[in-house]
Amino acid sequence: MARFLIVDDHPLFREALSSALRLVEAEADIYEATSIEGALDVLDAHDDFELALLDLSLPGTTGFSGLIRLRTSRPKLPILVVSGHEEPAVVREALSLGIAGYVPKSTSKKRLAEAIAKALAGDVYEPELSHAAAVETRPSEESRILQRLRDLTPQQLAVLELVREGRQNKAIAHALKLAETTVKAHVSEVLRKLGVVSRTQAVIEVAKVDFEAVKKAQKQPAPGAGPT
Repeated sequence: MARFLIVDDHPLFREALSSALRLVEAEADIYEATSIEGALDVLDAHDDFELALLDLSLPGTTGFSGLIRLRTSRPKLPILVVSGHEEPAVVREALSLGIAGYVPKSTSKKRLAEAIAKALAGDVYEPELSHAAAVETRPSEESRILQRLRDLTPQQLAVLELVREGRQNKAIAHALKLAETTVKAHVSEVLRKLGVVSRTQAVIEVAKVDFEAVKKAQKQPAPGAGPT
């Protein structure tokens, strides 16, 4: 029996995603999580997931941090992003992180099922973009930063998130239950991988890949069994 993981904090969309999954795999074994931490707990407790369906905007995440954590922790797990963000730049950046596809939440349930089937077949599902967006192939500054972020381990990414909040090593050590010397080593490695020499520069670099303005848009779940 094929096993799937849905990671979305909105119950209506989890229900819609489950419905679309069962169009593809009627006997699908579906697990759910509402956060990245919850998703990792599920993955630790069970083996052999065929596919994860992930929302980008989850509690405790910023920009692509949740996706990066999941990709870093489970590099072999195919991830299909199903997100309310439909901006071409966001789609391109997500695809650059090696996901199995990107599906806007405005997509019909039938098209979502097609995307799931394509991901299960080992192909990458890409939504239709405007011509101008499709022909833009030069790597952006955001792409370069995102590629560097992919090199961070889950622990380093957690440290970086607290650095972005302005916390010092002692506070980070307390929050993550690590030795302060360990945190110092993680910070040094984060700076090296990001190609910067200070915590301030690291924060500035990471801020370039945030889409905080996009996050301000509230989710507008569509009525019915599936996304409309």
